[in-house]
Formats: sequence, C-alpha cells, structure tokens
Amino acid sequence: MPLPSPFPVFDAHVDSLQRELDLGHDLGTRTGGHLDLVRGREGGLGAVVLVSWCDPKFIAPEQGGAYSRTVRLLERFHRLIERHPDQISFVGNAHDFERARTAGHIAGIPGIEGGHSIEGSLDKLEWFFERGIRVMTLVWNNHLDWIRSCQDGAGADVPAGLSDFGRDVVRTMNRLGMVVDVSHAGVQSFHDVLETSSQPVIASHSGCYTLNDHPRNLSDDQLRELRDANGVVGMVFCTPFLDAEARAEESRLRATAEYRSIEGPTEADTFFAQGEFLMQHANPLHADRLLDHLCHAAEVAGVEHVGIGSDFDGIERRPVGLEDASCYGTIAVGMRARGFQEHEVRAVLSGNMERVFRQVTGPGTRAHDATLTPLHLETVR
Repeated sequence: MPLPSPFPVFDAHVDSLQRELDLGHDLGTRTGGHLDLVRGREGGLGAVVLVSWCDPKFIAPEQGGAYSRTVRLLERFHRLIERHPDQISFVGNAHDFERARTAGHIAGIPGIEGGHSIEGSLDKLEWFFERGIRVMTLVWNNHLDWIRSCQDGAGADVPAGLSDFGRDVVRTMNRLGMVVDVSHAGVQSFHDVLETSSQPVIASHSGCYTLNDHPRNLSDDQLRELRDANGVVGMVFCTPFLDAEARAEESRLRATAEYRSIEGPTEADTFFAQGEFLMQHANPLHADRLLDHLCHAAEVAGVEHVGIGSDFDGIERRPVGLEDASCYGTIAVGMRARGFQEHEVRAVLSGNMERVFRQVTGPGTRAHDATLTPLHLETVR
C-alpha cells in the first residue's frame, strides 16, 4: 500500500519529463514510470524539481544538439503547467512558493541535468533562466571542457576541476538566482564550486561514499564541506549507489541474455522494461538501506543539511518501499523508528531543500516574477 508523507515532500531531482517527451505520458494523470502528479499527491509531494536531462548522444550536431533537446524537454514542463493548472504551479522564487502552497498546488521547479545543455554559452544559460530554469546540475557523467565529472576517462582537454569559464557559470547562476547542483561532479570540481559560489549549493541526488564507495557518492569530507557552505545533500533512491552488493548483483543481471534481449519500441520503453526486470529478479534491497545513508549524512553533516532527491524515472531499480512517488512516507516512518524528532523529519523531507531554494532564488515579490518569457525554439543571439 502507498505510504503518504505526513509533511509536504520536496524532491530535488526527478527525470520524468523524458516520459512526457519520449513516451507521450501526461504526468498530470496516473501513468507508468515512477512519478506523476497523481501518485505524487498520494505520497505527499509538495515540491519537485523536474529536470531536463539531455542524453550526451544529442550533443552531436546530426542529433540536433544538446541545447535544442533540452529546450524540447523544458517545453514539456510548460505544457504540463498549462494542462493542469489546478494541480501544479511554476515556482521560481519564495513568493511563488507561497502562492502554490496557498492554492494547494505542487510546486513545479524546472531544472537542467548536465551543463552540456548550455553549449558553452552564458547567453544560453540566461535564456534558460528567463524561461524558468532554477536549478542546474553542472555536469552529468560526461566530462566537459569546463568541468570534470566524477567518472574516469577524462581527456587532456578536461580541467582538474572547474575552468575559468566554469567559475563564470557558477557566478552567473549566483547572480541570476539559480541553484547550483554538484551531484555528478568530480572531487576537485566539487571543491572548486563551493569555493566559487557565493550561495549555498546542493548535491541533489547522491549517497554516502563511506557506506558504498560508488563514484557518485559524497565522502565525509565533502559532506562536511557542504555543511560549512550551508548546502544540502539529497538522498538518492538509486540502489547501486546505496549498496555494493546490489550494485554487483545488478551488474550480473545486466550481463544475462534475458536482460540484454529486452527491447521496446523506443529507448525509453526499453529502459523502463529493463528496470522492471531488475526489480523482479534482483534480491530485494529494502528502504532501510536508504535510511542508513540518511542517518550517516545527518551524523556527519547535521540533519539540517540532508534532504531527498529520488532520481525517479532516471534510475532502474528502487528500494522496496520506495518504488514510486506514492511511497515517500516510508522515509518518515523509518526516520521516526530511528529516533528522529518530528521537526527533523520535516526538515529532511522538505524544509532543508526549501531553505536553500528560497535563499538562492530570492523573495520575488514583484508582480512579473511568475511570468515566464515565452518558450520557443529560437536561437540565442
């Protein structure tokens, strides 16, 4: 049975816009995949960062370019808002947050996952801001010529951390009021971002390296550095990030003929079918393992620097008890069982991420703040 959260949840990283674009799903209705607004409401979703993730294959000019693909994904966010104004509102600052909450709407915050989407242009970064983007994960698993990711295989043209242009990206985001996200960043990149940023940053969807030495997770030193910068780490639901045995078992299953034979009509269909195969055939990983990471992050960085970043619809397998957006309450129950107080549960589920978002984006009391520049596939001049 779905387990709703007793408090509005702020999920700092969700990839569901790909389903809108590639599968034609209407996220305002009950759909397949991991998250839609219906199941979100059942689970207590109060705010969600819906990211536009551009597969690096689209960087190639013959594939249309990363910028154009990202714009098409962002367009799906706008259409979702237009189709379901009774369920979700665009939120770009603290004033918008209050308006959405008063109306009983989910706060919809558009984001970008991967700085390749701006194609090395600060003008394009500003263009995205004017059309609603309020969070950007600086880098995905592909290295850029201005920032190194957490993955191996960087070439000679990749800096050790941030280049001078990369620092300009961070400063521009600070000036505009866009939240800087360091999930996927390499260690030196992480340090360089926190050194450069004048605002708190987030690691929207990461785990704890001490509990599982996956390159996507944060070390204790990084957790403390994030704390000292008044930032927040969002606990990710991705099972390979949470547990080494789960990671090894899923690697084994991906090598099987049965997994490799899964093929849907589109890449997106195939991805979700493969995820369900893993959910059915891998040994269950209970949500308690996510609670282990949450408790460790709270112990090292402080409970006021921990949040939620599920990565729904961007991952294959999820922990038992956190299969989809109707299940956020599992975290609240688990935190209580481990001795957290009610105000601490509320802070992790929503308050900490909301605090950073409000600080970075500003109060936004001007009448035109909620009006977005019209979105269309124009070229930034």
